[in-house]
Amino acid sequence: MLDAGCYQFFIMRQNIRLRVLSYGVIAYMMLAFAWWSILLFIKNRDAFYAKRDLLRIGMVAEGLVDNEEAFRDKETFKNLYRQYKSQEYMILGEAAVFMISLVIGMWLINRGYNKEMTAAQQRRNFLLSITHELKSPIASIRLVLETLKKRQLKKEQSDKLADNALAETERLNRLVNDLLLSAKLESTYQPHREPIDLEELLEDLIVKLESKYPEVNFSFHAQEKLNQIIGDKLGITSVVLNLLENAIKYSPKPAHIEVQLLQFGKRIHIDLADQGYGIPDNEKKRIFEKFYRVGSEDTRKTKGTGLGLYIVDQIVRAHKGTITVEDNEPQGTRFHIELPVEKGDGVLI
Repeated sequence: MLDAGCYQFFIMRQNIRLRVLSYGVIAYMMLAFAWWSILLFIKNRDAFYAKRDLLRIGMVAEGLVDNEEAFRDKETFKNLYRQYKSQEYMILGEAAVFMISLVIGMWLINRGYNKEMTAAQQRRNFLLSITHELKSPIASIRLVLETLKKRQLKKEQSDKLADNALAETERLNRLVNDLLLSAKLESTYQPHREPIDLEELLEDLIVKLESKYPEVNFSFHAQEKLNQIIGDKLGITSVVLNLLENAIKYSPKPAHIEVQLLQFGKRIHIDLADQGYGIPDNEKKRIFEKFYRVGSEDTRKTKGTGLGLYIVDQIVRAHKGTITVEDNEPQGTRFHIELPVEKGDGVLI
């Protein structure tokens, strides 16, 4: 952990140096351009004064003017003065365009840099978490197998160890499936469309989770005479399961989770609400990003890879649906999913 921290500190120092250097170069460019703009103003003014004096001397010699007021009333002088002001405005305009372009470029570079740094940090956090998520179940399964091999245990003890190993195997299997699915979502994912009875699907998932998490209190309400949807049953199952397990994970024990299934017009609505720790407003827009996890990696205690809500969002989008997140009352988080219903002949509306 110390080596990783030192490495992160070293990278941070290098990034700070690069940013200071880039800002220094940009500041030098701005100062240099400002200086050249001032010189252009001076040169333009000097050229105007020289042309003006030469024009005045010529007109006086020819007897066309006899005083300064008469000279300034001449159309030749007015044309010269308009040309001088036009060149002055051109210098000002070009300077303003260059400065604005430079500022916008700085902003774009800084925004891109921040995005790259955030993405790099998220990838690093993902690699650290995925390494832990992979090593933990493998180590647990190995320990169970070594124990069963070296010791003669009672049936109850061996059965308990076997159940633990199966649970870790299931956890490992889900992790691998999430990784494969997240890769597929970026390129080749196409929902396998079939009629889905959402009420039955949700009831089955809640029953399974109740047996897995007996300390969790589930409340499920479904409207009568709901239409079916046409979609990928495995994908929708992954969506609901991810949201329910997140609600369990981020809720103090005993967790209270409320699930509602309603239909309004041509849309099916799934509401999943918990009374957990909630999500800060400034992070609600980012929770569906790939590898993003709420909170600090240094203080976070819950396990995860930052893929769950990304998978949820992408699958819902693939089904032409929407998902939103908001605060639950009096506390916690509420996820709201809308999906199109079947239109009689099985066509999505």
